Amino acid sequence: MIKSLRILCDIELPDETIRIWDGSGGTFIDIEGNSYRPAQFTEDALQSIEAAINGEAFTLALSLISVSQSAADSIWDYDETTSVQGSPFIVKLQLLDDEEQPDGDAIVVFTGEIDNLDVADESSAEGIKSMVNIEATNRFTLRTVTNGAVLSDVDQRARSALLNPAAADDEFCKRVPLMRDKTVKWPNW
Repeated sequence: MIKSLRILCDIELPDETIRIWDGSGGTFIDIEGNSYRPAQFTEDALQSIEAAINGEAFTLALSLISVSQSAADSIWDYDETTSVQGSPFIVKLQLLDDEEQPDGDAIVVFTGEIDNLDVADESSAEGIKSMVNIEATNRFTLRTVTNGAVLSDVDQRARSALLNPAAADDEFCKRVPLMRDKTVKWPNW
């Protein structure tokens, strides 16, 4: 019987893979034996994940809170020496049984690449708390490039294949013009 689920994130950096899960407590071991460290996402991050799962978001913005200053500093230093931009970012849902053990394989709900990463520090009476902000984009990224030009259908298909090689071919430009001729019919009760 399925009791709960865990949100798992795999960040595949050039030198290593960082695996985290949303929550507090100990390390989570998935069905393949991979270790996931606990992390705390902001409420906005959970809403972004929900939008990505529902196919409503092409950019996923996550913020990890309550990160120690030393961990945040090491993340910032790593990004300065080895750019993380373009690194694969995967969000999965893991169903758990009534003993909080993985029940089957995790379900991949978002695949993208890191577009931006920054670290912000906040000082309070308890000490310095850091927040790590990650922005990941998927194959449904807006069809514009930084200079404002619109990607052609060929360019968009090539970009989609690069960002998400396991996905089906992007046929966005073929399907949208077909929708112009469609008529919405409501049921006649």
